[in-house]
Amino acid sequence: MLVKTIQHAKRLIKIVFGFTLLLLGVVMWFTPGPGWVAIAGGLALLAAEFVWARRLLNRIKSSAGRVRNAVWTSGTAKGENPPPTAGPC
Repeated sequence: MLVKTIQHAKRLIKIVFGFTLLLLGVVMWFTPGPGWVAIAGGLALLAAEFVWARRLLNRIKSSAGRVRNAVWTSGTAKGENPPPTAGPC
């Protein structure tokens, strides 16, 4: 009985903290602050409990990957230097 109560309490804390972080991320989107980071963190917490959050987080991850690839390939296509890599010092 006590184990179930602790599990429910952890789940409730995770959900409340996830929604709070998600809300703060939306606020920081319009004000100075790391809005996207907070939104991703809130969705990551909520993805453990809700399918809709997991789907949205996966969608954001794939969009971010496409944007990253587009930025890096457009920079190298213009004749600029490729992104730095770790090499021997």
